[in-house]
Amino acid sequence: MKRILSFIMALTALVPFVNKSEAQAFNFPLTSQIKSESAIVINLDSDLIIHEKNPDVKQTPGALVNIMTAVICLENCDNLKEEITVEEDVYSDLYASEYYMDLCYADIYDGDVLTVEDLLSAMMLTSSIEATQTLAYHFSDGNISGFVDMMNQKASEIGCTATNFTNPNGLYDSEQYTTARDMAIITEYALKVPHFEEIATQTEHTPSHPNTERHMLYEGEEPWKWTHSNLMTDKDSDYYYVGAKGIKTANTSSVGRNIITLGSKSGNNYLVVLMKSPFTDAYGERQFYHLDDAEIILDWIFNHFSYQVLLSDSIEIDEIEVELGENADYVLVKPEEEFTYLWYDGIDLALIKTETHCPDSIKAPVSKGQNLGTVDLKYSGETLGTVNLVAVSDVKRSKSKYNLYAASSFSKSPWFKNAFIVSTVLCLIYVLICIYAYVCYKNRQKPVKPIYTVPKADKSDRDKKTKK
Repeated sequence: MKRILSFIMALTALVPFVNKSEAQAFNFPLTSQIKSESAIVINLDSDLIIHEKNPDVKQTPGALVNIMTAVICLENCDNLKEEITVEEDVYSDLYASEYYMDLCYADIYDGDVLTVEDLLSAMMLTSSIEATQTLAYHFSDGNISGFVDMMNQKASEIGCTATNFTNPNGLYDSEQYTTARDMAIITEYALKVPHFEEIATQTEHTPSHPNTERHMLYEGEEPWKWTHSNLMTDKDSDYYYVGAKGIKTANTSSVGRNIITLGSKSGNNYLVVLMKSPFTDAYGERQFYHLDDAEIILDWIFNHFSYQVLLSDSIEIDEIEVELGENADYVLVKPEEEFTYLWYDGIDLALIKTETHCPDSIKAPVSKGQNLGTVDLKYSGETLGTVNLVAVSDVKRSKSKYNLYAASSFSKSPWFKNAFIVSTVLCLIYVLICIYAYVCYKNRQKPVKPIYTVPKADKSDRDKKTKK
């Protein structure tokens, strides 16, 4: 039953991605340079990519893979309050990795009892290796390689084309890679999975099971809790940014820093994906360039982007010739509705071109509001959107013009041609029938010549005559 429910949840979450066209992209120029090697910025409300930088270059995801790990767990879980006992044997082998310095912990001990929600929170907020491995082990019935297979299958299903997972925890592996574009696809999908966003964007989480015998509190100590590694959500941090939320950070000492975060302001929501930001500056000092870059991008978005009217519904955009009109030979058309679009104030609206698609002429009658064509709004060769064009006024049909038109066009009508052919065929058949009937009549009137015959004599009679 659990597997069936999980399958139904997976299909439900996948619905928004079925037949989904690729997000529209306009690479608007940033006002400041960023140090991250790859980036992609998406307006989630319109699914519009407003900036890209090397979005398809393969990068090491690090703990960003926890987003997919969370997706697999949530889609296979029917009870977030399910309790799991942590076993150190599940993750202790990772201590021997040459990249063990990149491992993150949440002070979870062997034997601790935590809920699925607790473990997901520890993983998303702190990249906890204890929580990640415990979840993967639990939801794969002890087969972590099978869990990784589910991660790769899901990535393929939702449209990732350059992603390969080899573990659920993000520990460096040369065969584990993705791109900024694929991580955006994965994150957009994850945000539609129930409970993911609330878990990934919480600033802190206190375990529902404090395990006080293992995590004793001394006087003055704070309770056992985990805070989000994205310092942009920490009010006490120099990197605090109003409107930033979650979702995941990842630090890989051999590669660099990554971050995926949400930015919201005035009802507008953005997804920012930054990958391979340098760990240190030119002097070898540790830096948080991924946070600097995220701040640069969010400032740029909130200061330069707004929804603007690109096409008013009150302007008369074209005219169409009207045949058989009573008092008018043409009708004006205008947009059926106003077209509003998220736009960058650094680009003149005059650069947006309109391309109408209307017939050269139409025949009356025409009704006000009747759909007579479309208009495309284009920028730099890309179509921003398409709006229907409708008639501004009524145009009645002239009876006299229509009668003349009907008379002159009747002989050109296919109906006329077909009727002529049928009539001709019927006439020929009638003539043939008449000829046949006449021939039959004449044959009946001819006199029949009499035919005289002599009865055949019997042989015995002939012999009698001979004897006489």
